[in-house]
Amino acid sequence: MNWQAADNRYDILPYRRCGNSGIQLPALSLGLWHNFGNITPFGVQQSLLRTAFDNGITHFDLANNYGPPYGEAERNFGEHFLRDWKPYRDELIISTKAGYDMWPGPYGNFGSRKYLVASLDQSLQRMHLDYVDIFYHHRPDPDTPLEETMRALDHIVRSGKALYVGISNYPAPLAEKAFSILRDLGTPCLIEQPSYSMFNRWIEDGLTDVLRKNQVGCIAFCPLQSGLLTNRYLNGIPADSRAAHDPRFLKPDAITPEKLEKIRALDQLAQERGQKLSQMALAWVLRDPVVTSALIGASKPEQILENVHCLDAGPFTKEELDRIDAILAGN
Repeated sequence: MNWQAADNRYDILPYRRCGNSGIQLPALSLGLWHNFGNITPFGVQQSLLRTAFDNGITHFDLANNYGPPYGEAERNFGEHFLRDWKPYRDELIISTKAGYDMWPGPYGNFGSRKYLVASLDQSLQRMHLDYVDIFYHHRPDPDTPLEETMRALDHIVRSGKALYVGISNYPAPLAEKAFSILRDLGTPCLIEQPSYSMFNRWIEDGLTDVLRKNQVGCIAFCPLQSGLLTNRYLNGIPADSRAAHDPRFLKPDAITPEKLEKIRALDQLAQERGQKLSQMALAWVLRDPVVTSALIGASKPEQILENVHCLDAGPFTKEELDRIDAILAGN
């Protein structure tokens, strides 16, 4: 018997409009960056995807080089799609990206029209899809003219291979130029994907203003700072943690005594709000309406079940926000 999604899946998470578009995204989206390559059992991946959708997460975020090895997350997702997701295709937002090195030679990296079009064709083949909902340019290219990259995104939408386009890791001035070019081409940018967390607030220095001005959505990746903003590291580095066994994304030397002191103070505030630290960190990222969705990763279904309740405690008071700012400033 084929898997059936939960009947109450749209009753758990709120959906937020993405900029000035017709698309609403769930407050939380699931990223397939870490746990969908060949190092994670297929059954674990399946349980993560099913748990996410059963709890209102309709957006699955990928990229061409997610793995390991490169392309493996898309290949695995393609198998999951054939087994579970084909009947639900019209309820899903599936996104992928290109911009980092993917294959040898000068045509497998950065932002040329040739690379972006070829990469998306390969991604669609791996995922057994006719189109993706969102296709991102993954990072700025210092050598390719921005007009060429944006025209490639416009071409991809007009070819029917993506419904919307976005950019990722673009600083404010370059993002504004990209938005202007795409708008003039007739394919407005739907969304920007920057890193953003309590410990990484760079987008507040101009990018959020640019997003508001241009009515472009935002999805924040690494909102839990690779697990630092959870209760995993309150007492140091656990033996089974990411920092202990997979330092690609969280290095042990990032967990300083000063950082631990801040994490413990934030955890105390979260407890006073009736939340887990991870829930409060996600709610904090979502406190600004310009952030459409927070992009979470998960290694266990229980993490998803915990995080989907991140907004249950209600909005922050001014006093709570001021206290968070003071903790982060080391006061």
